[in-house]
Amino acid sequence: MHIEIQPARLEDKPILRHLLELCLHDYSEFNGEDVNENGLFGYGHLDHYWIEPGRHAFLVRVSGRLAGFVLVRALDGNTHSVAEFFILRKYRRQGIGQTVAQRIFEMFPGGWRVHQDANNLPAQVFWRKVIARFTGGQFREIEDADWNGPIQEFETP
Repeated sequence: MHIEIQPARLEDKPILRHLLELCLHDYSEFNGEDVNENGLFGYGHLDHYWIEPGRHAFLVRVSGRLAGFVLVRALDGNTHSVAEFFILRKYRRQGIGQTVAQRIFEMFPGGWRVHQDANNLPAQVFWRKVIARFTGGQFREIEDADWNGPIQEFETP
């Protein structure tokens, strides 16, 4: 199984927009969001990934097939955050998400903050496991008054 993480080009934006709809559909189980009158969830920050510095969009492929995406944003000079992370259900529970996350962490050395919604228990389990393996347990979990859920903080080793 060959896993590729490709920077999303401007012409990939429609693909990413479609994948975001699938991501937001899955996430609606935890945040209770509904589709709009056009049958879409919508993602208001997608355009920012091609016009704002410090934002990076990636498509994930497994053996040449689209399998998901990752959106990364800089929080400050040397700290990054996973803004969105999505692997299609077909590709879950095969170690693909862990591999993708680790490669993304390696691409952006420095500090990281990974947020999960308080209601999204599967994401919390996933990120705690992935980050613990990546850092050898050298991370801390914090809470922030501006976020409803756990946040893991760590430095790339």
